[in-house]
Amino acid sequence: MAAYALPVPPMTAVGKTLSIAIFGAGSIGVFVGGALIAGGADVVLIGRARVGERIARHGLAVSDMDGRRFQLPAERVHYSEDAAAVTGAGLVLVTVKSADTEAAAQALAAHAAPDALVISLQNGIGNAEVLRRALPGRQVLAGMVPFNVVQTEDGRFHRGTEGSLMVEASPALSPWLGWFEAAGLPLLQRADFASVQWGKLLLNLNNAVNALSGLPLKTQLSQRDYRRCLALLMDEALGVLRAAGIEPAQVAKVAPSRLPRLLRLPDWLYKRLASASLRIDPEARSSMWEDLQAGRHTEVDYLNGAVVSLAQSVGLDAVGNRRIADLVHAAERGESAAMTGTDLLAALRR
Repeated sequence: MAAYALPVPPMTAVGKTLSIAIFGAGSIGVFVGGALIAGGADVVLIGRARVGERIARHGLAVSDMDGRRFQLPAERVHYSEDAAAVTGAGLVLVTVKSADTEAAAQALAAHAAPDALVISLQNGIGNAEVLRRALPGRQVLAGMVPFNVVQTEDGRFHRGTEGSLMVEASPALSPWLGWFEAAGLPLLQRADFASVQWGKLLLNLNNAVNALSGLPLKTQLSQRDYRRCLALLMDEALGVLRAAGIEPAQVAKVAPSRLPRLLRLPDWLYKRLASASLRIDPEARSSMWEDLQAGRHTEVDYLNGAVVSLAQSVGLDAVGNRRIADLVHAAERGESAAMTGTDLLAALRR
């Protein structure tokens, strides 16, 4: 790791160092927290015992697809299993799975400082609203993480795809922007955040395809039948969004309306056209694949399931998204093995 000068920690008006709590130290939470620590921030990671024990034994290694790597010794990483560790943090980044948002909100209501800024960096739609309902009078912002993070065999938390962190625009972010710049994770503020969330969810529809393929993302997306599965899911979702009067924002280098057509191209043409706009590290996998490997429940009901729910609200049926959610639930129960692109496409069309 190359040596560099750490920035001077930002101060509040009364001269106290601003601190950050990562509530939900999974792959995304640990990566973001590790990058912030490497940039000089005062951070506490709050999560489950298995991650804390791993960091205590080996320290924390963070890397990305551009070749940056930070090895943090265990003594530089403040890790806790106790939700009360959030007390005193001026900024709380919520990175728990969507199914755990309600429990996280209750913990924050009990322990977070009344003036703490809370940002939801979670997949899916509506997590910020869950937090707001449980935290009345506190400032809660929606956020979005566009990239994938995988835990590698050698213990690194590795970022394998590109994209900038996005967050609901607010003056309250001002004291924190320098931290994220120093961490190499600049915050892109957006006023149209509901559209941003739906734009991100369209990309997240691939999580289920990737999880059922059992392949790294780059390998999966190099095979046309898997891409045709994703195109089917996206086309269906775009139709539902049109019916609901929602315009998804462009959060990748390709506009949402163009993605299904690009995905359906023959392999040689897709590789030629997409290579300049869709950078993916060979190590990258979806978080849903990781959840299946670890025997955990996935977020499929908050991703593909969100399309199904929105479709029902406007009198439609998102058949493909409903079917792939059922397949992921079967995989959660151990009832299915990895599927080829041909078999998955047939199942979604059946």
